[in-house]
Amino acid sequence: MSNNKFSSNYYQLNNSVEEFKSFGEANAGSSYKNFISEETQIIDSLPLDKATGAVSYPIYQTSTFVQESLEVNSGYKYSRSSNPTRNALEELLNKLESGYRAFAFASGLAAIDAVAKLFKSGDEIIAVNDIYGGTYRLFDKVYAKFGIKVHFVDTSDLKNIEDNINENTKAIWLESPTNPTLKISDISAISEISKRINALLIVDNTFATPVSQKPLLLGADIIIHSVTKYLAGHCDVTAGAVIVNSKELGEEIAYIQNATGGILAPFESWLTIRGIETLHLRFERHNLNAQKIAEFLEANNKFVDKVYYPGLESHPNHEIAKKQQKYFGGMVSFTIAKEYSNYINEFLQNTNLFYLAESLGGVKSLICYPKEMTHKSTPKELREAVGVTDNLIRLSVGLEHYEDLIKDLENAFTILNTVVVKRE
Repeated sequence: MSNNKFSSNYYQLNNSVEEFKSFGEANAGSSYKNFISEETQIIDSLPLDKATGAVSYPIYQTSTFVQESLEVNSGYKYSRSSNPTRNALEELLNKLESGYRAFAFASGLAAIDAVAKLFKSGDEIIAVNDIYGGTYRLFDKVYAKFGIKVHFVDTSDLKNIEDNINENTKAIWLESPTNPTLKISDISAISEISKRINALLIVDNTFATPVSQKPLLLGADIIIHSVTKYLAGHCDVTAGAVIVNSKELGEEIAYIQNATGGILAPFESWLTIRGIETLHLRFERHNLNAQKIAEFLEANNKFVDKVYYPGLESHPNHEIAKKQQKYFGGMVSFTIAKEYSNYINEFLQNTNLFYLAESLGGVKSLICYPKEMTHKSTPKELREAVGVTDNLIRLSVGLEHYEDLIKDLENAFTILNTVVVKRE
């Protein structure tokens, strides 16, 4: 047995912090914080108030800041340009994603819109075809008018990307996993393509979170989050984020954020910091519950046709997910068997723990019908081509005990079967 009392990645409570710092600096060649686990680093990265020592970072609920004289100030002038609470959140987001700089926006779509403003008329983007309906609407109804063309392809097949590259291609835009059919794209392999053609690689990391996947370390240039979802995690915030890997991109997004004003308010910034405090614990439970439910649905082939979850070995991108994700996530989608597909509303109305609602990533489990909810703005032909069919249901698996959630689904299937038998 080693006599090294610091042989574990987790130092014992009876050892002083100073001892641990000394050991870490000697062995890691840098800060002792490089030696501790990611879970601990997240907690350690939570901001403290240097002015007072407050453990909970203050909410600077102000629009403006008093200046000592012209051009002499505390570093803050006006909250649209900069606010201490928002800045604290942005620094935390940047650490989580191992980025160069991060920016907090008023919603996920505001973050997407800011990134889209990097492009000009004549530019083209290759985007995943199984994309969030709001992103599709923004590209199709807003930016198309400004001459920005988007090719929607299945990016889980690299050939589809190669086939759509031309001299105007300026970016490859991914969601991985996608919303709602949970396709996985090989971020590292696609980054090689984007670098070869001098295009940006943009990854929406909402479904995976930085706890599970770090796209910048896999070669991406920009990460987008709907912070509303897992990062904030309690269905009480609408927020978005952009994290970049370079000074140049940081300066561009900073200019757009200030010029267009889609910033996150101080209170919502504080709520998001509060949510991130438990991100790792929550996401582990989301993942555990989702795996159990996906396995239950896959075995329940009387009512279920297909199950979409990257943690299942039957998922076509399972091996890529294993390679680039620590967890498979908390989202599960499935299709109701055809003989029951005309009675989907009866199923949706008879779950007691899965609440019928849009959004995802919160403590409570939610059930969603993408055709009429999240992807209603996507044209039918495109929607059906990517698997968002009339019988697809999406689950955001919450933090309840998975056995209770499974019983809830079993009960809803039983009621569905009774309804169908009575009507036949």
